[in-house]
Amino acid sequence: MRLGIRPIIDFAFKKTFGDPNNRLALISLLNAILELPNPIVEVKIENPFQNQDFLDDKLSILDIKATDLAGRILHIEMQLSVTTGLTKRLVFYGCELYAGQLSQGEDYTCLRPVYSICILDELLFGNESAGHHRFQLADLENKRVLENTLEIHLLELPRYTLTEADLGTATPVERWVFLLRNAQDYDAESLRKLFPEVGFSQAIDTFETISLKTEDRQMYDTRDKAARDRLWLMNGAIKEAENKGREEGREEGRLTGIIQVSRSILGLAELGREVFDRSSVEELRTMASEHQAMLRGRASGN
Repeated sequence: MRLGIRPIIDFAFKKTFGDPNNRLALISLLNAILELPNPIVEVKIENPFQNQDFLDDKLSILDIKATDLAGRILHIEMQLSVTTGLTKRLVFYGCELYAGQLSQGEDYTCLRPVYSICILDELLFGNESAGHHRFQLADLENKRVLENTLEIHLLELPRYTLTEADLGTATPVERWVFLLRNAQDYDAESLRKLFPEVGFSQAIDTFETISLKTEDRQMYDTRDKAARDRLWLMNGAIKEAENKGREEGREEGRLTGIIQVSRSILGLAELGREVFDRSSVEELRTMASEHQAMLRGRASGN
């Protein structure tokens, strides 16, 4: 019987990779994404999984923070959708982790590198083909990178279109993406045959536990339903905004409708007609996109 557990749902993701008993699963996933010259061999999870994190229905950002034996700071989070200011938030949080290492009077040489990862179940960067984006502090003109400081990794899951037949030649990160995207459609034994490595086995065991253990399954179903309900509300709100805009019969009217209905749903003040009259179509498109992103953020609870 198939597991029916989507690993990207926050409860399943953090129970799988945020449990100290599953350190090998987390290490395997981190090494697959980061591809460090000196791989991670052990981690200490700084904010271990707790059921209490999921007792309300708010879909907050639930991340995993860890350090390894070399003192490197490791941060990973799962996002179901693109939210307003996502890239800026990733940069801010990475910088906060880096700067937050020092206590008063400590020397800058004490700073350890920070690796921050966002796994995203939606496309952020348009029509590109790459699914893994690595951002570093770099001098582009002289091709120089400030090594061992801050790296931000973004993994866009929909970019990966591997099939089961491709797994034999897939990279470690491709294998993890396949499991994250497709585990719900397999039974545990089939997954163990496809992914015999110990890190994968710990993850698969956790998926199976969630599917069988009553309280875990109830918590998972609640979180999954909350995510789907928010997505449904968000899509309905965007459709309503677009329909209202079309009634005006012009592109400007359609965009104006999206912005005004979005602001109403978000509880923001209505904009005066003069704002739209002095805005170009391109500016209206940007405003409409920003408001739709805010709706998506509201739908995902962020």
